[in-house]
Amino acid sequence: MFSKKPEAQTPSQAPRQTANRANPAPGFSILGPDTAIKGDVAADSDLHIDGKVNGDVSCATLVQGETSEITGAINAGAARLAGLVRGTITVGELVILKSARIEGDVHYSALTIEPGAQVDGHFAVRGAAASAVKPSASPEPLLSLASSAT
Repeated sequence: MFSKKPEAQTPSQAPRQTANRANPAPGFSILGPDTAIKGDVAADSDLHIDGKVNGDVSCATLVQGETSEITGAINAGAARLAGLVRGTITVGELVILKSARIEGDVHYSALTIEPGAQVDGHFAVRGAAASAVKPSASPEPLLSLASSAT
């Protein structure tokens, strides 16, 4: 009775683990350069876009490739943009690389811009009205310019 070894489970008998909205799977999703999407994109995890999206993008962290085009609003906790964006950007930590071209307003908590990046829009610190009344406790700068290392 106690010396009997448990039988090995076959893959079909093993418990299945699936991700759901209440318990999202960690990781990231990739939209390759040959992908074009018409419609909104929402991800609970990180998202890397090299293709074209005609719709709003919402995710934890967004990484945009140089050849990528996004036409729509972006809402993310953090983003690193290198391609074309036409729409409003609302992000916590934002890095705009020198290859980026942005046409739209940018709302951020922390911002880094590489020399050479093109932005046609207005910049606004998220929660600017609240920070005007109460100074920020953060000792870090909200805006920084990346130096070009050549």
